[in-house]
Amino acid sequence: MQVKPTSFSERLIVLQDQAVAQTLTGIRHGIERETLRINPDGGLAQSPHQEALGSALTHEFITTDFSESLLEFITPPEVSVQKTLGQLNDVHKFAVSNMGDERLWPMSMPCFIENQDAIPIANFGTSNVGKMKTLYRVGLKNRYGSMMQAISGVHFNFSLPDEFWQKWLEKTSLEKSDEKANKHTISAAYFALIRNYRRFCWLIPYLYGASPAICGSFIKGKKTDLPFKKLGSGTYYLPYATSLRMSDLGYTNSAQSGLNICYNNVDSYIASLKAAINQPSEAFQKYIPSKDGKKQQLNANVLQIENELYSPIRPKQPTQSLEKPSDALDKRGVSYVEIRALDVNPFSAIGIEENQFYFLDVFLLYCVTKPSAMMDAEQYHETEVNLSAVVDHGRDPELMLLNVQQPIGLSTWALQMFSEMQEVALVLDNANSTTDYSVALELEKQKIIDPSLTPSAKILERLVRQQSDNGSFGLALAEDYKQQLIDSDYEFMNAEVLAEHARLSIDKQRIIEQQDNVSFDDFLGSYFAVTTTD
Repeated sequence: MQVKPTSFSERLIVLQDQAVAQTLTGIRHGIERETLRINPDGGLAQSPHQEALGSALTHEFITTDFSESLLEFITPPEVSVQKTLGQLNDVHKFAVSNMGDERLWPMSMPCFIENQDAIPIANFGTSNVGKMKTLYRVGLKNRYGSMMQAISGVHFNFSLPDEFWQKWLEKTSLEKSDEKANKHTISAAYFALIRNYRRFCWLIPYLYGASPAICGSFIKGKKTDLPFKKLGSGTYYLPYATSLRMSDLGYTNSAQSGLNICYNNVDSYIASLKAAINQPSEAFQKYIPSKDGKKQQLNANVLQIENELYSPIRPKQPTQSLEKPSDALDKRGVSYVEIRALDVNPFSAIGIEENQFYFLDVFLLYCVTKPSAMMDAEQYHETEVNLSAVVDHGRDPELMLLNVQQPIGLSTWALQMFSEMQEVALVLDNANSTTDYSVALELEKQKIIDPSLTPSAKILERLVRQQSDNGSFGLALAEDYKQQLIDSDYEFMNAEVLAEHARLSIDKQRIIEQQDNVSFDDFLGSYFAVTTTD
């Protein structure tokens, strides 16, 4: 029997094998970018989702997230980085061209919102599925407050082709050379990637965190021991922070800290997720009664539905109509991973830059190549501690992280990783006949050597030097980016094509509403009756 490679160097040799490496040209990406619609003065737009943009319920590329004012732009999975960036630019251009004098907020953390009731909850129409999506958001508002839900991010969807998994697993995992990779073995390999991502994902907010400062409205009435400094008329910042979006003040849920979601394999993940969905919450019992004749949440469990789980990465399988994500994973296995730790890049009109794609490809393929032991609760907790330390204090030169309970300096650990990632970047370069991956890696390495090159440092330097607020910085960018997008050219989907998508999505929503033949209560009862314990 062939001895399987167990070390990074041995697994790297497998990755370098031509039969394996040549499949890497099939890596696919998709982007989900969230952004608030704002008025010229920076205030949150109170207008409904524009009809010209289509139906938020059924449109493939343009929808809303928590709020009617919180747009989400989605690109389909593509091999070409340039095509994904072009498609993302196309939907941005179409949106700003159909928004009157409104702009898109270019940062993760919102400003100019003094009252959470000024954040309108998304309306998905009168169908049962539409009402369920809205009620879920009502529950989020009651549980965590609308301010947290108005935070924006960028989700990076990443998948390796089936051909890669077959060749890779033949040499690293499968017992027999003629055995075929299947949903079980591929899912296990994706979960190995996920565990390594959890171990190393502190690097993502260090490199790409762009929310070192927040508006005062975010800490109004909140208890915090963080040593905030004040700037301008109402901006608060931490000198070494990278991504306050991912801090305890941002898009997190402390109520979920004891859930113990298990990332060792797809079955343990599904089981722990289902347990959370079926676990009653004492804190959320108070929202069971209707208020003014309206329900206040979908249910009183720790998670109303699976999407309520906050995580910097998710295993994903496209769902069919009304199919739960965990059921899709159970039936068809992991198809891709969704990276959720990216702040909106305020130095890009579309929230993400080309270089980030190449680096993230290297980083995620490194997570595949690096040996990935199973993770117990203590090890999982260590990953949370490291991530929390970096989002609050990531650029502190004295910051120490934990690597298997051993203290290590952030830059020391990062440079060790970059040394290994350089080998992975060369494999991707050779497979794609380019130097993009090595160039991207070197650019990011410079941020380790010189923290002033990070987005968080650049933003803070500007705010402190000008003694200006987060809000004025974002407002100036919003104005510039609106004009930049309007002046840009459509590349893959022109105005006529996107207008047709909008029209068809409205027709599709109307059909869904016409086909409803049960009450909303019966619909919810049926949805949750197919319980996640079956």
